[in-house]
Order: sequence, then structure tokens, then C-alpha cells
Amino acid sequence: MGLNENAIEVGGLRKSYGNVEVLRGIDLKVAAGSVYAVLGPNGAGKTTLIRILSTLLRPDAGSVRIFGLDVGRDADAVRGRIGLTGQFAAVDEGLSGQDNLALFGRLAGYSAHEAKARASRLLEAFGLAEAGNRPAGKYSGGMRRRLDIAAAMLAAPDLLFLDEPTTGLDPRSRNEVWSIVRALVARGTTVLLTTQYLEEADQLAGRLAVIDRGIVIAEGTAAELKASVGSGTVHIRLARADQRGDAEQVLQRVLDGTAVRRHPDPAALSAAVAEQALAAAALAELSRSGIQTIQYSLGQPSLDEVFLALTGHPAEEAKEGENV
Repeated sequence: MGLNENAIEVGGLRKSYGNVEVLRGIDLKVAAGSVYAVLGPNGAGKTTLIRILSTLLRPDAGSVRIFGLDVGRDADAVRGRIGLTGQFAAVDEGLSGQDNLALFGRLAGYSAHEAKARASRLLEAFGLAEAGNRPAGKYSGGMRRRLDIAAAMLAAPDLLFLDEPTTGLDPRSRNEVWSIVRALVARGTTVLLTTQYLEEADQLAGRLAVIDRGIVIAEGTAAELKASVGSGTVHIRLARADQRGDAEQVLQRVLDGTAVRRHPDPAALSAAVAEQALAAAALAELSRSGIQTIQYSLGQPSLDEVFLALTGHPAEEAKEGENV
């Protein structure tokens, strides 16, 4: 593998289901040996993109190369270099962790002895050795997800696709998966990660793309995307939650139409600002309007604020219909 080789090169990728165009001209380049995150809400096209890249689905148009191999003409060769973990664990819950991995090893072409040995090594590496003889159905969600990723690593892939790997996991289990991803990349595996959790992308990815309605609307490092929407974000907590609507209107007026984000806390708001003086002006206008604030801060925008500024809606906002 060349030092400057791209693991993935996608150009003009399109895919429709009936009359619904899910991917509308995707362009991506992913450097070998990196973590690249594709962000977007449900329905944005992330899963369809993964299915095409992993040879499970044919595109309607465009080019897709994995380590220089065409996913259509060289599908078998591509499959020999990739691993895939979907949104839900694919392990057999009636089998033990050891037997699950040994089965995947046999399916990957290893002898019974080799498959058993690789299974044991992976159980140890993924912190599952003590649970190796227990049925996978008795594993916690985090343990099942680790087992699923271990199964995807049996053939030691050069490129691993992780489609929403931490969906439904508690924070502790999510952190465990993040540690595994970092360890895999340290060993040379390239990881393409799709996620709705912007903190996940911020923690793991060197570069990322934001997809909305089937197109890439922004691409770069997390720092570059944050800088693209302003120098900072103003966070405000109101004394009275029933004034949040009025406060939102004030902020939009003073900040010249900037999208204002409502947080789960019914008294909290935030908005991107181009300069500190505008944040001070917004705070003063809230006071003049009789809206009291009890907390105020100005800091670097998060990826959540970036997504809101780019799309007009939060990343966690699910769209109607099935994931695509």
C-alpha cells in the first residue's frame, strides 16, 4: 500500500429507489490509514452509501474504487480487503462468543484450527475472553457490539465499514467501541464510520463529510467545519423557560437571521456568532426586552451547531421513513 494511496475514491455516485433519489452525486476521497466519518440524520443516504461501497448494492451512476479496485468489476477482490459491521449485531445469540467467531472464521476460509485460534485471539483483544463460552444472547449490548466488530475483523481487513456502530448503546459501551476503533486504526486499518452522533465523529475522525438529502453539503476536518460557521457559539440559559420563544426571536433579529438551536433543557438556547461583539449585543437586547438570562457563555461551536447551521435542523432529528 502506497503512503499516499486513497482507500476510497467516489465520484458522482447516484442511487434511487423507485422515484426517490437517495444519493444525488456523492464525491468522496478517504486516505488509507485514517478514520473518516460520514454524518447525517436518518434518511440522508448513509446506509445506502455503505452498501454500495461494500459491494452489496449497485449504484445507478458514478464511480467507486476501493484501494484502486472497481467495486463492480473487481467485487470479489474488494470483498477480500474489507470488513462490514451494520447497524445491528449480526451474531447468532444461541452460540457462544467463541463459536460465533469460529463460525465466521470458517466462512472466511480458515481451517477449523485456524478459525478457533483467531477467535480466541480476538476474544482476548476485545475484552471478551471471560465471556467467550457464554451464549451471545446473554451479552450486554456493548459486548454484542464488540463481538460483532471482532467478527468483522476476522479476516484482518484493510478497510472496515462501521455503519452506526454505537446506535442504542449506553455511554460506557460507546466509549468501549471508540477505544476499539482507535486500536484498529493504530494497527493500520482504515475505518469509514457513519453516525448521527456528532460527538462520535469529533472524537474519532480525522476528516468528515456531512450528508443531507443525498448530497455532501460540507467536508473537511472538524476544526475546519467549525470555523466555517463562525468564530464561536453563544450559549444562553433563561430564568424563565416560557420566554424561550421570545428570546429566540430576539437572537435571530440581532444575529441577522442566524439559526437558533433549542436544547432539551427548555430554558436553553444557542446560536453561532461571527464575532464576540454580536454576542454581547444579543445579550443586551435580551435584557432590554425584559428577558432575564441566568447563564451565558461564548465558546467554539460544536459539530452539533455546525450541522444546524448547515442544514437548518439538528443532526439527531430523524426523518420520516426507513433508514437509507
